[in-house]
Amino acid sequence: MASASTLVTDPKSYIQPAVEMWCNGPRIHEFLREMYDEALAPYGDVMTVGELANTPDPEDVLKYVGASAKQLSMVFHLDIGHIGMGSSLEDKYILQPWKLTEMKAIVGKWQSFVEGTDGWTTAFCENHDNGRSVSRFGSDAPEFREHSAKMLALMMVAMTGTLFLYQGQEIGMANAPREWSIDEYKDIEGLGYYREAERQAANGTDPSRPERIMDGLQILARDHARLPMQWDDSPNAGFTTGTPWMRTHDLYREINVEKQELDPQSVLSFWKMVLRLRKEYRELFIHGVFEVVDFENLETFCFVKSREEKRALVALNFTSSPQPLTQAGMAVEMKLLVSNYGSSALCTLQPYEGRIYIS
Repeated sequence: MASASTLVTDPKSYIQPAVEMWCNGPRIHEFLREMYDEALAPYGDVMTVGELANTPDPEDVLKYVGASAKQLSMVFHLDIGHIGMGSSLEDKYILQPWKLTEMKAIVGKWQSFVEGTDGWTTAFCENHDNGRSVSRFGSDAPEFREHSAKMLALMMVAMTGTLFLYQGQEIGMANAPREWSIDEYKDIEGLGYYREAERQAANGTDPSRPERIMDGLQILARDHARLPMQWDDSPNAGFTTGTPWMRTHDLYREINVEKQELDPQSVLSFWKMVLRLRKEYRELFIHGVFEVVDFENLETFCFVKSREEKRALVALNFTSSPQPLTQAGMAVEMKLLVSNYGSSALCTLQPYEGRIYIS
């Protein structure tokens, strides 16, 4: 079953107004085509983004995003958001161990599915329904948080498609502290799972379920992406002079936009720099062909982007310990474009280090 939400934006507005609609069913393509013909095409420069949360087959997705289909410009395919979730609806928030090969397969699938077609794709790793990427895919420990955020930034800027950053991702916002109790969580879905777990514990059906659900919520809950945006170190992180819907993150005085704008080494400054590189090498990064290398490696994620005679090697260490750069032989023949470490040995990736080489 496919569901699509369509975001219609005004490209002339800095803060873009949006219209969101949800639809599914056997006539969805007919309805989307009618919407395109009647409401979108007359404006010419309108861009639409759909959400296909339960459409895992790329052939089905192409029916929406092919230019000849005249339905949607692109879609969010949410496989990456499901990493670590339980395999059934009942166990959604029972945290599951996952291997880096799972991420590689998902990224490779959606980076490559439009090759040779008239379709287009998206690149993202955060949204309003998932935990923060730093806490899920890297480490939000104080010694690794900024390196993790920058490493993930390098992964994202080298990806084919339209890049989407979720609010707070650009400053490395992390999940709510693990010390927070369930009382700080507000999302009705997460609370529903936890209250049901309490009932199962109370009647003896599953005494350990509340603890396991809470472990999952601390990583996966939707609340993490819905904490007030951290603008500065004033009360409520500068988000409001009133009372926000939920508690501001404990680290807002340390992680905020105002502080990072003044720091050339901050996560925000790093994002600004690598986005300039993405624009400079747009044909390679945005339009290049994607290929995973050393797929079975469970510690590092390396991929190559290519476009005509140009190539880029992206090397990412997803662990808290140094790892060998298995593609050092390729890297030595290329130019180091950017790294999230000041300097390091060619053959070794430091904890949560990311590099991009080009030739």
